[in-house]
Amino acid sequence: MNRLTKYLPLIPAALVLGAMMLPSGCANTTTPPSGGPKDTIPPVLVKTVPFPGTTNMPVHKTQIKFTFDEYVVVKEANNIFLSPPLEKKPKYRISGKSIIVTFESDLDTNTTYTLDITGAIADNNEGNMYEGFTYVFSTGDHIDSMCVTGTVQDCNSLVPIKNATVLLYKDHADSAVLKHRPDAAAKTDDWGFFSLRNIKDTVYRVYAIRDANNNNIYDPDQESVAFLDSVFRPVTVFNDSIYEFKKFDMKDTALCLARKSELELNVFREKPSKQMIMKKERVGLRTAHLTFMAPDTKINSMKFRGLPKEKLISQFNLQRDSLELWVNDQRKMPDTLFLQINYDKTDTNGRLVPTDELVKLALDKKLRAELQKSSRRDIKHEDTVAVFTSVADGSTIEQYGFQLEFKYPLIESAWDSLKFRSVNPRQQESIGKVSVTQDSTNLRRFTVMPQEKLQPGYDYYLKIPYRKFRDVNGFYNDSTELKVSLPNDEKLSTLLMEVSGVKNKYIIDLLNEKRDKVIRSFIIDSDRTVVFPYLKTGNYCLRITEDVNRNNIVDSGVLLAHRQPEKVKFFKLDDKFLINIPERSELVQQVNLEELFR
Repeated sequence: MNRLTKYLPLIPAALVLGAMMLPSGCANTTTPPSGGPKDTIPPVLVKTVPFPGTTNMPVHKTQIKFTFDEYVVVKEANNIFLSPPLEKKPKYRISGKSIIVTFESDLDTNTTYTLDITGAIADNNEGNMYEGFTYVFSTGDHIDSMCVTGTVQDCNSLVPIKNATVLLYKDHADSAVLKHRPDAAAKTDDWGFFSLRNIKDTVYRVYAIRDANNNNIYDPDQESVAFLDSVFRPVTVFNDSIYEFKKFDMKDTALCLARKSELELNVFREKPSKQMIMKKERVGLRTAHLTFMAPDTKINSMKFRGLPKEKLISQFNLQRDSLELWVNDQRKMPDTLFLQINYDKTDTNGRLVPTDELVKLALDKKLRAELQKSSRRDIKHEDTVAVFTSVADGSTIEQYGFQLEFKYPLIESAWDSLKFRSVNPRQQESIGKVSVTQDSTNLRRFTVMPQEKLQPGYDYYLKIPYRKFRDVNGFYNDSTELKVSLPNDEKLSTLLMEVSGVKNKYIIDLLNEKRDKVIRSFIIDSDRTVVFPYLKTGNYCLRITEDVNRNNIVDSGVLLAHRQPEKVKFFKLDDKFLINIPERSELVQQVNLEELFR
């Protein structure tokens, strides 16, 4: 005990001395050590084995080693892309600072290959992407030397398509793209741009596909396609100084747009070739819906079993691949309706032949429960009236009028009961007249058009009276009144397009800047001035479609018939798609469609 007491005064000093002797990193366990500046430098490729441009490469168990100046990872394995592609995608493994690429199947003999690793590799710490590299080698005694560039875009919006696969075939049969892999291939970048280098000097068929299953073969049931109208032979010999083959930062708009395209491919979705009923659905007590696999369905006869033929009301959509059905009968409907239909269906030999089918249309449990509401408080007002929607927009009223769409077809209507009136700025009221047109593609939609010229500063009213319209359920409409006025914002502008050279039928759409919304649309078949009024300041696009078969829709292409989709062009101002509309202006532009579509 005395000995312990003797050493007690030395304990605090020993603790202090011990703390001083510990490494500084352990002195404070609650504060993390501060690091240096964030690494923003991408990896650098320092070595490849074998050397790029190697010839007489072995075809069996081939491997290529890429060594970097730091540890790397593969961020996007699909971007390790071999051309011409093999049946299976390249494999890789990481060894230290190297990535070793191997192939599961043998390479072809006497073939020049390119292995592109652009957009595939990043550093291990900060994820900085390697800018990219295209490795070239040959299993023969020489390297092919030709090259080609191009752009792949959507056929309707002309928006570039990223990650599309461009395919070159020495086999000139249109069916080649459906049967086997290509003789050369490349992926498009963020700008829809592709560059194919070190290809053979020969004549090719050129395609592009949105390759959903990454097998480098076109699958028409789930993929889109584009094709070049004629065969193509490359004319440019590749060298490293060609601007279009450099590796670019995809965020550098100016540099990317400066690249020149030799080829332009417009991707479209083909109409299915097989015809059959794909989907059947009972969507209401007196309403059903059929969906067909292919458009342009031909129906020879149809009726609901147990009901007279005239009790069936039907309507196809514009493409004739979607059919709505209604029963015009007030009697209680059974839980299951049977539709007897005869239509042209594809048989086992691929031919369209008249076929009888009995389609069962049953109420599902949820719909049955909704229709069997037993308590008065469960029944909503809209369950007992002829429901309709109405649209009246001051900025489009002069072109589109008042739009009325009923939920169900009408069996009684009194359009002469509509009341249209106007109130001028002095609050003086006058009665006007309207015309009514039923939509040719939707029998439930009607356009009510004022017959007088509408004036700024006036308020216009359309009254739909009570119980003047009755639908197939036997319900009458509620009354409603729509009000509309022309826009009076002095900041709004007008675009006038003086269209000449009209030799066909054309669809003219004014789109927003992103090209994903139609603001106004016109169909013309002669020279005229098209007016787009009440525009807010901003950027717009003008899309013009050549409606060759004059059916008012943009038709898709057919690969095996070698038919391209209907042509779409965008009006360019100062070589740009965008038209800038300033405030308080009337902008007049001329466009000659004969020259535009030449």
